[in-house]
Amino acid sequence: MTHLRTCEVRRLLHNKFVVVMGDSIQRTVYKDLVLLLQKNCLLSPSQLKAKGELSFEHDVLLEGGRCGCMHNNIYYREVRQFCTGHHLVRFYFLTRAYSAYLEEVLSELRRGEYAPDLVVLNSCLWDISRHGRQFPTRYREDLECLFRRMDRVLPESCLLVWNTTLPVANTVSGGFLPPGALASLDHLSEEVIEANFYSSFEAAQRGFDLLDLHFYFRHADQHRLGDGVHWNERAHRRLSQLLLAHVADAWGVNLPGAFRRPEPPARFRSPRQPSKLFPPGPASFVLYPEGIPLPSDLLPQQPPNLSDSSRRRVEYIRGANSRAGLQPTSGPIRRVDTQHPHQVSSPYPIRLPAGSQERRRRRRRSSRRIQHTQSQE
Repeated sequence: MTHLRTCEVRRLLHNKFVVVMGDSIQRTVYKDLVLLLQKNCLLSPSQLKAKGELSFEHDVLLEGGRCGCMHNNIYYREVRQFCTGHHLVRFYFLTRAYSAYLEEVLSELRRGEYAPDLVVLNSCLWDISRHGRQFPTRYREDLECLFRRMDRVLPESCLLVWNTTLPVANTVSGGFLPPGALASLDHLSEEVIEANFYSSFEAAQRGFDLLDLHFYFRHADQHRLGDGVHWNERAHRRLSQLLLAHVADAWGVNLPGAFRRPEPPARFRSPRQPSKLFPPGPASFVLYPEGIPLPSDLLPQQPPNLSDSSRRRVEYIRGANSRAGLQPTSGPIRRVDTQHPHQVSSPYPIRLPAGSQERRRRRRRSSRRIQHTQSQE
């Protein structure tokens, strides 16, 4: 597996608006991504445990958290945002896959000045623990509503990646558990597998992407923390690398040093556009622990020259951040009304034969036609 450094992550997410939604594990996904966009080090134990802090690695708490009342009930809110001239990453804390609050979040994204390019989403543990015996029926209904709304609200150019829930231990403890719920959650690990099956099916029905984290971490119990639910900094860095590799493949990006399958026979081979950003050949990347200075070749580099279409800069005013006292900053994040995929090009070379983006759009259009036909019958 390729280990992307800060310079490569910056280029991959250049001019992108990334939205992460979910529980505390997804919050750590957001944190590790924000950290990786700035430096090649891992999260510290205190950063893993902290929640609702006013600022994390130069990000801003927009709503909830320490700005409000800290609690562990289903009405807890936390909205965070990290913004630079070329990157915009936002996190929404969710306690249920589909709810009135999710509709508020989707309305905010629709009204916002910029359209999301990538949405990373998961909701499961709160749903299981709060719904009790009615979990299977309610969870499947919520998932159906969730993906149907996502299909209608998100632009076709937006990539939605559903993360399956990570494995949990036989004995767990966490803020998502209601008082006295430990005795009723003896089969939580089995219910997580069942929930992952439902969510995978619903995501596939709508043509969304799926990252099966439960599969990748099924034998990584040594990296799970003592509460049986959360994971350490090394596990989250591996999660980030898996997520970024999946996103790169979906966007048709050739990563440096990535594993490539054997070439098919000539009659089945499609021409590939060679990578101009990274030279061919094996590449070795090392994750340096926190506190160790990085060699000069690992420091962030300037992005390559972009095409004329991507040079067109749109004025970016951080409306949400202005509430926190930050100065407005200009940047190239694309606006909602400029959603044509060719108006802002990626600094990476496009991998033409993959066709995953076009296949995904065809699946989503096909699923919409099927749903429209079924609603008329």
